[in-house]
Order: sequence, then C-alpha cells, then structure tokens
Amino acid sequence: MEAQAPSAAADGEPDGFDGFDDAEEGDAEGDGDDEEADALPAGVRPSPAAAALIEAIEWDDARQAVSADLVGAELIAALVKRLPNGPGVYRMFGQAGEILYVGKARSLKKRVASYTRLGGHTQRIARMIRETRNMEFVTTRTETEALLLEANLIKRLRPRFNVLMRDDKSFPYILISQDHAAPAILKHRGARSRKGRYFGPFASAGAVGRTINALQRAFLLRTCSDSVYDSRTRPCLLYQIKRCAGPCTGEIDAAGYEELVDEATAFLSGRSSDVKTMLSHGMQAASEALDFERAAVYRDRLAALSHVQSHQGINPEGIEEADVFAIHQEGGITSIQVFFFRTGQNWGNRAYFPKADPSLEPEAVLAAFLGQFYDDTPAPRLILLPLRVEDEALLAEALTLKAGRKVRIEVPARGAKRDLVDHAASNAREALGRRLAETSTQARLLDGLKETFGLARAPRRIEVYDNSHIMGTNAVGAMIVAGPEGFAKNQYRKFNIKGEDITPGDDFGMMKEVIRRRFSRLIKEHAGDMPVTADTANPGEAARPADPVDELAEDAPMPAWPDLVLIDGGKGQMSAVRAILDELGIADRITAIGVAKGVDRDAGRERFVTGAREPFSLPPRDPVLYFVQRLRDEAHRFAIGTHRAKRKKELVKNPLDEIAGIGPSRKRALLHHFGTAKAVSRAALSDLTEVDGISAAMAQSIYDHFHTGG
Repeated sequence: MEAQAPSAAADGEPDGFDGFDDAEEGDAEGDGDDEEADALPAGVRPSPAAAALIEAIEWDDARQAVSADLVGAELIAALVKRLPNGPGVYRMFGQAGEILYVGKARSLKKRVASYTRLGGHTQRIARMIRETRNMEFVTTRTETEALLLEANLIKRLRPRFNVLMRDDKSFPYILISQDHAAPAILKHRGARSRKGRYFGPFASAGAVGRTINALQRAFLLRTCSDSVYDSRTRPCLLYQIKRCAGPCTGEIDAAGYEELVDEATAFLSGRSSDVKTMLSHGMQAASEALDFERAAVYRDRLAALSHVQSHQGINPEGIEEADVFAIHQEGGITSIQVFFFRTGQNWGNRAYFPKADPSLEPEAVLAAFLGQFYDDTPAPRLILLPLRVEDEALLAEALTLKAGRKVRIEVPARGAKRDLVDHAASNAREALGRRLAETSTQARLLDGLKETFGLARAPRRIEVYDNSHIMGTNAVGAMIVAGPEGFAKNQYRKFNIKGEDITPGDDFGMMKEVIRRRFSRLIKEHAGDMPVTADTANPGEAARPADPVDELAEDAPMPAWPDLVLIDGGKGQMSAVRAILDELGIADRITAIGVAKGVDRDAGRERFVTGAREPFSLPPRDPVLYFVQRLRDEAHRFAIGTHRAKRKKELVKNPLDEIAGIGPSRKRALLHHFGTAKAVSRAALSDLTEVDGISAAMAQSIYDHFHTGG
C-alpha cells in the first residue's frame, strides 16, 4: 500500500507524505498481458489476483517522450503533462534503471504533480526525487485495483523507498486433499495449486505438525503419499496405533472414510462444537448398546479434539476467524505482531520488522504493511487493528474483492476484541525489545571482527563455507551468510559436488569446486558491484579508515559480494581457495580467512589462517572468537543437514526413477501391480506388458534396464 506518498484528498488536492528506508533484493512481478509483456521487467508475472483484476492497463516508457537531459523534479514536471486524471500506479527509476519507488493514485496527474514542488518533502523523498531518471505508469479501472497492483509490485520489485516486509516466507497450511479417492491430511507450504481444502494460515510449521498429530487421533485420516497408499498390501504402523483408519487395505469402506473426512473438514471450518456433540452422542449410543470397544474409540477421538483446542493459547469467545495486528516503534525500528484466529482457536502469532523510515508514523507503516501482507495471504472475515490507517475503507473493499466475500476492518475500543489487540501490542513491545538487544549485540560483534581482522568497516555480508560427506559419498558444499541482522537464511546456498575429476574424500578439490562455482556466478551476475580491493589489512592491526560512502550505506540492502569469507579449514583449504581466487583474477578483491581447528580439535583453540601473517589465535574468552565459532558451527550444521538430506534421498531412491519415460503414474501402476521395485526387476517381458499404461516398447525399455549385460 502507498501510505508513504501523498494521497489525493476529497477535493482532489494532494496531502502531505513521507519517505522510507531501503530494501533488500526481491523477485519482480507485474501485469502479464501478452501485448504488454515486452514493456515489463524481465521475469515479471502477476499474482492471480492482479491478473484477474487488471485487464486494461497501459505500461508506458515515459522517458522516450521527454528530453534525455531532464532529471529529478524537472523530468517529473515534463511527464505530468501527459498523465490522465484517472487511477493508476507509477514507478520511479534511478540512474542504473533500478526501481526506486512504487505508488498508487486516485489521480495519477495530481499525485505525480505533488513531486514537482520545491519544498515540503522529507529528506528521503527529496533524495528520491533527485535520483529519479525515468518513470513508468499503468492506468487501472478503479483505485481499488490500483491498490492491489501497487501491493503486488512492491512485494516483488522491492523498491528502495517503499515500506517493505522483510520476512516474506510463506505460511504453512493444513491441506485435506481432494484429488484422490481417499483424501489425506497434510502439511502444505507454498502455492495452493493442489486440489483440496486449505486451512490456515498457521504461524509456524511446528503448530501445523502438532495439530495434524492430534487430528490424526481424532479423525484417523491418512498422512501417507498417494504412491505409498497405492502400493500398500497390508495396514501400516499408524493403523496399528489407532492414528489411521486404514483405507489403503480396506480396513474401512469408502463411505465410512468419507464420513471421517467430512467430520475433519467441519471441525477445521469452525464447526467444532457440532463435531464434538456428534462424537459424544455416538459414544453414548455405543455405551447403551454395550459396544464398549466402539465407545472407547469415540472417547479417544473426543480427547484428541479437546487436546487440539486446549493447546491453541487464548481462545476468545465470539472470535471465529480474525487476524489481530499490533505495532510498536522504538529505537528507529518498527515491530508488527500478527495473531491468527481460525475456527475460534488461536493458531499462533508471528513478529515482523518491516523496513521503514524512522520518521514515519505507525499509521503509515501499518497501512503499507497490510497491503503487502495480504498480497498472497488469504484475508479472514475480520481484521482487528490498533489504530486507524489511511485508505482503510479502500483496503477493506480490495480484500473483499480478492476474497470473494465480505472482509471487515475494525479498530475496537473496548471489550474482548480490544483485549486481543492489547495482548498483541504487548507481544510487539517484547519482540522489539529482544530485537533491539540482538541488533546491539550483533553490531558490537561485527565491530569486533573489523578490529580483529583489520577490515575497513564492519562487514555487512559474511560468507562461511564448509563441506560434508562420508568417505566421499553424497558430497555437498554449503555456504551460510550473516550480516548486521544475524543469519540471512534466505541467502544460504548448497552445492552438490559434481566434479568427476575429484577423488572421493578430497576436501581440497571439493572446496575448489564450491569457490569456483560461487564466485564465477558472482562475476557473471554482479560484476558491476565487485569490490575494488580486499577489505583487510594485517589482522591485529588497527582498522583502516573506511572508504567514503553515501548516506544510504548504513541501511542499504545486503550486498551481493562478501566483505569477509570464512573457510572451515587450515592452510590446505586456504591454499585451495586462493588458487581459485587467483584463477578468477579476484584474489586481491576478496578477504578470505581460514578457521582451523586447534590442538586436539578443541573449541576455543582455533587458529586463523590468512595470507598477511602467520596463523594466530585469539584469547580463549574473546567475544569475537565465540562469534566466529558460532558462524563456523552454523555452516557445519547446514552442511551436515544438507548431506543427510541427500543421503536419505539416495537411500529411498527407487530404481524405477532411473528409467527414462517412467513418471509418477507409470511408477504407481508398476508398484501397484508387482508390489515392489525388486519384483518389477524380476518380471518377465510378457508380465510387464500386462500393466496398465505400459506399452510393448516401454516394457522392453524396463526389461532392458534391469537385464543389461545379463
């Protein structure tokens, strides 16, 4: 949402506005009409909501119509003459074509004209105007559509001067599938493309897992994959421990299982009291009929449902479906807390710390945050806010349009709803207090790194590398990234070791491959941002003066190139790393330091290997040493986890996966017919041709795969 730019008042005149902080990199997205596609940024695609609503838009490269010498306010003044009075969205671009700002307007002409004023702007907006070298515009049918498109573009283009959500990780949901004769209950994250009923969002994957475990005991729905289901010949362990009804082997008939699915759907849809009443009556009837075994089943299911409801935190009366927001600002940082209530239960909460100019009022930040938050998250029927925000009615109308049902936005003054908002506000304050403490500690540690290793400035991007394998098998390389805000897990990367000339277990060869692939790609994609020289002197010496930086440096996005590279290893690993950096011609631009395990591999006795001096150690209780150990341990954890995942995948790999032309359907048919892949490998050619979907040619391919050289 555009709370940061001037809005058209009722009489058509623009109001005052404010500016924002810088943002991180992000994916682009915009309108996807075929005839307009060439004018959109590369890779831009609309969200389903934007694609459905924005039918007739006009992207316009405005720079082509004005003098190339015009910049800033003069450029904007020249463009205003060509703009319509209707609603739309505008984008501002900088010298290198980078996007500076995305805004929406009830009247494009009046909104953009407000940027031509000489005074009355905040420092941020004034700088944004000065840096503007081009603008593009899109007209929409209504202001509601402009608001939806604006939120869509902000979240994907990540403009520097907009308020930005910094945690855009998708929420987990519970899915009851509808693309199989026996629906499964599953944890789901990502695009909701699979056919079925989705319930959520939940604040964490852990909350989803606990809820599904309880629902298994209550409704006995399967959680196995379709391929496992289709290949079962006898009930699995979950059936034995009364957590699945066993539809795979006919332990329950189709009608009975469908009834269980309907009960689970009703419970998750908010009709929990009806389901509990039905189960209670069933238990009573079974008891009266002296069928105590069936009564015990009903009893256990009722207990499981009670467990679900009793472990959802505060469950307010009269709140069936709502999102509760609170905002707190302190120390130049904004904290927004969101609580999710579905089916009358608290499904958890999540804290956000959006990037926003510290001078912005809470109303402006919250308004901008809400538009991006609901860009790809379904809105509930009720949204509770702590204060009034700009364009509140317009936002409610837009969310109603997207959801296809009424969405209300309320600011409660008293009662149970106000208690919920106050509870969220206390959580927002506590989360911000923890964030401030962590940020302060992290800043001190980064300053310590600067002093210890003689860096020009506190590093904004630290990359740590490690390898993992067992006797050379399933070898992987791992890179973790840390910066001023701690670990940047969305920047982590894993590398499957592919080099055929690497001897199994050759740690040096693996590290060479990882470093070559990582920095070759950096050179290819970010050559313009390459550092001029390595950012280090002799470790232990006083830090060199920082190079001049512009006023954006402190709050700029994490750079693509690392200020410091840490390698888990000693002289041998560092020699391998330097050889690759020399080969790529960037050895004098990258600060790389090896972290070798100390005598007897004891933590606290690490040796630091650099090219500037002999290996050295830090005092045992030095905070910088603890910090480097934590970075090294995180890289080790990520490498081990990646290796284990790869090894597990190899262990359960099916031989049928290696046969060209065998997809999920044919694989399922073969396993259903023969039972196991081993039985398929022993099957005669005539037996293979009897399987549905397996032609004579495909049967020959399968037979040849298992009998080559036989």
